Amino acid sequence: MALSAAASLSFRQTLPHFLAYHPFPLSHSHPISFLSFQTPHPPHKSIHYHPPRALREWQEYEEAVKKKDLATALRFLISIEKDNNDNPVEENRPLSTRSRLGDLDFLGGSVRDWEVLDTCLNADDMRLVGTAYEFLKVKGLLPNFGRFSSIVVEGTRDVTPAMLKSSTGLEASKLSPKKWGLSGSSSVVLAGLLGGVSYLLQQGIDIRPQLAIILGLAFTDSTLLGGTCLAQISSYWPPYRRRILVHEAGHLLVAYLMGCPIRGVILDPIVAMQMGIQGQAGTQFWDEKMNNEMAGGLLSGSTFDRYCVVLFAGIAAEALVYGEAEGGENDENLFRSICVLLEPPPSLAQMSNQARWSVLQSYNLLKWHRRAHGAAFKAMESGGSLSVVIRKIEEVMSSSR
Repeated sequence: MALSAAASLSFRQTLPHFLAYHPFPLSHSHPISFLSFQTPHPPHKSIHYHPPRALREWQEYEEAVKKKDLATALRFLISIEKDNNDNPVEENRPLSTRSRLGDLDFLGGSVRDWEVLDTCLNADDMRLVGTAYEFLKVKGLLPNFGRFSSIVVEGTRDVTPAMLKSSTGLEASKLSPKKWGLSGSSSVVLAGLLGGVSYLLQQGIDIRPQLAIILGLAFTDSTLLGGTCLAQISSYWPPYRRRILVHEAGHLLVAYLMGCPIRGVILDPIVAMQMGIQGQAGTQFWDEKMNNEMAGGLLSGSTFDRYCVVLFAGIAAEALVYGEAEGGENDENLFRSICVLLEPPPSLAQMSNQARWSVLQSYNLLKWHRRAHGAAFKAMESGGSLSVVIRKIEEVMSSSR
């Protein structure tokens, strides 16, 4: 289970808050730019009329959604919004006319606007992904997007293992990814396998040649494919798949609440491998501020904090739901990779403290919004698209206010 901060890094990318402190200079500069977009607010107390051509054009929009053509779909939504602002229909229009306008709005209104998020997965330009989220936020469809992007945490940043336990009730070891064969479920499987082989040998059945072939294939899968084949087989086991969904729902929710546009969630290990995602699954998000700062060669403390909090959200989600984390090894690898870019690189003690601090922020944020995390998990479990998942998050958070 891995997290990709797309476009933020060369490899594909308490209190949920950040503390501003001295910026970290980067050892490498990454020339990345961002195209900002802002739609004018609609006139107060107005109903907007979609022109007669809207039905045909909405069909073209749906075709763009099916093809996952973000540029075309977004360009259409922007043009419709511009037409609405140029041709407002006042509320004092006769009821019969307003009723017809409501029908037209249903045919091409905000319900379909959400679908633009489903086109983000194939987008090569992450600036367009950011524009899509900004467009929907300006329209009022994403009121909780970036809701926790600028809150400053108070108190110490030194999070010891004892402090982590007092805050979460869990030992620090429970919040660390497990190597296969060392965690609870995998150790049982491994012990059963070894016991079965021993029993067959005692019965005079020699399966060592077949076992050598299996181990050779497993080694090849691990070294050349990153364990993709084993992960693909394991993903059909319901308990294992649910844990993956819990993990990725944690990444998605925390990234969303912190204002990081989400490109998509990949749950199929083979598809993840084809897209260059490290691990068995992945959530791809984008951080505009991180891109801008890395382009200037200086990464601020608050931006680094935000990235780390999203990065450790999968581990925090597993710990919150299951009482311990098993996945997240590749998330830790990404964390180490970005730490290497800092100048000077942090010490091992500083990295450990940053990891504990980040997972504590994620844990608290997910605990405060447990219902939203559960809604995201259920939507993903039922095969819902990205737009469906985010709509469920917004519905739950709006109803709990």
